[in-house]
Amino acid sequence: MAPTSRPATPRRPTAPEAAPDAGARRLLAGALRHSTGRTVAVCLFSTASAAAAVALPAVLGHTLDLALEHAAGLPRAIALCAVLLAAEVLLDTLVAWTSGVTTARGTAWLRRRGVDHLLALAPHRAADRFSPGDLVTRLTGNAAEAGSAPTTAATGLAAVLTPVGGLLALALTDLWLAAVFLAGVPLLARLLRVFARGSSDSVSRYQRVQADIAGRLVETLGGARTVAAAGTADRERARVLAPLPELGTQGRHMWQVYGRAVVSSGILVPLLTTAVLAVGGVRLAHGGLSVGELLAASRYAVLAAGLGGVIGQLNSLLRSRAAARRMADLLAVAPMRNGGRALPDGGPGRLELRAVTVVRGGAGVLRDVDLVVPGGTTMAVVGRSGAGKSLLGAVAGRLTDPDAGQVLLDGVPLTEVDPAALRREVGYAFERPALLGDTVGAAVAFGPYHPPSGEIEAAARAAGADTFVRLLPEGWDAPLRDAPLSGGERQRLGLARAFAHAGRLLVLDDATSSLDSVTELHVGRALVHDVRPGTRLLIAHRVSSAARADLVAWVEDGRIRAVGPHDRLWEDAAYRAVFAHCGDDETAAP
Repeated sequence: MAPTSRPATPRRPTAPEAAPDAGARRLLAGALRHSTGRTVAVCLFSTASAAAAVALPAVLGHTLDLALEHAAGLPRAIALCAVLLAAEVLLDTLVAWTSGVTTARGTAWLRRRGVDHLLALAPHRAADRFSPGDLVTRLTGNAAEAGSAPTTAATGLAAVLTPVGGLLALALTDLWLAAVFLAGVPLLARLLRVFARGSSDSVSRYQRVQADIAGRLVETLGGARTVAAAGTADRERARVLAPLPELGTQGRHMWQVYGRAVVSSGILVPLLTTAVLAVGGVRLAHGGLSVGELLAASRYAVLAAGLGGVIGQLNSLLRSRAAARRMADLLAVAPMRNGGRALPDGGPGRLELRAVTVVRGGAGVLRDVDLVVPGGTTMAVVGRSGAGKSLLGAVAGRLTDPDAGQVLLDGVPLTEVDPAALRREVGYAFERPALLGDTVGAAVAFGPYHPPSGEIEAAARAAGADTFVRLLPEGWDAPLRDAPLSGGERQRLGLARAFAHAGRLLVLDDATSSLDSVTELHVGRALVHDVRPGTRLLIAHRVSSAARADLVAWVEDGRIRAVGPHDRLWEDAAYRAVFAHCGDDETAAP
């Protein structure tokens, strides 16, 4: 075996380092509380199995002595052996079944908690801290490893009781044999300590590198068409697999530590068992032991040597703790705080931003924004790319919270509004909508409530989506994953979804960018005549969109430069340059 360097004395963790460990402990304790009954059942079954395993050698040895002596009671002893064997098999089966159920339930609880917390975060909070691939890794593999902790702990207790019980039974059988075995116990204890110290850090690093590779892979798959068009598949493959050497290094180190522990225990355990048998043979020759007692002692030596098998349980617990730390890291991100107030009945949808500031990457993307959108008004938000238009739209409907300032809807701060009520009254349509649901109809109906079919079809007509939906083989019941939708058609379905759930405020974030001019004009007219009246906030790039709005908010460098009707703002050359910069082909004033 290759020599190992003496591990450095571990230093006391500082507060930032200790926090993930505390969070991991709380998370594992929560998983244990969630599965208390099942975990206790696993513990009882495994303990009973360990008791049967410890009792069996003594009964076998006694049965052998009775058989050699042709003594009475042999049939009863044989029956007792059969009962213990059957009990051990049955209990092991129950342990396997309850362990599987407990682990599955614990994993489901952790995943549900992680997903619920993730959905409670503002979108940017998750995106700033974790890549999509990293989140998938945390909610799948890491949750599964952490969810196995209660089962591992419960069966680990039995894994310890079996060798301890075997050692005690060995001492009751013959003290000399127990003394021989105990001589090697300090070496086993040192083996376990070195393994725990060397494995924990490598497991954590291995899981982090796994998440890094998963994140890179998800990014590449999301841009697969761009990669293919650019002919950079080899370069992307190299980028995705760049952390692989580090993964290999940590994996080899982890398995080297584990392998050394297994090899060491694999050498030490047979040596101890052989020593016990050798001394037992001498004791048998001198009449200190019977043949049955020697048989029992040999079995107890094997059970006592199972202390080395605790390494596997310890390895699982270390992986569970490392995985729980990664789950706790996700749960430590503060979610959005919600209130319970209702919006005023029949409110017109007056939107007000007061000194709103939003910081991203240490820079203010929106800075001291003051804006009032009167109820029932359609306001277009225009500005150069990167000016903060989409972020202003996100703040308006509380997809994110400002770092400073306040947003009010009909006089009520959004942070105080009940989230269910807010989602019923604030709708969104995006440039690239995510369509969710099994069918095309379900994708339009997706929202805080399910509109009647008549409202869904009316919303689709308003968005210009009914024409192509009717051409699908199954119409509204067409499976969404099989529907051949273009970018413009997907955008129209996103608009239809927003129209079907339109409340007092509707935010359209460049939601007509993929539509032709005729369809956009149709949608603009429908927005006025066919959709529930309310306040409209349009993140716009086209002159035509700004011209149809009642008011225009001109955003520049994260601030409101001007607010007014489009025809008045058009007199400013800098305002006209905004649309030229956006590449709008409508260069004339309407």
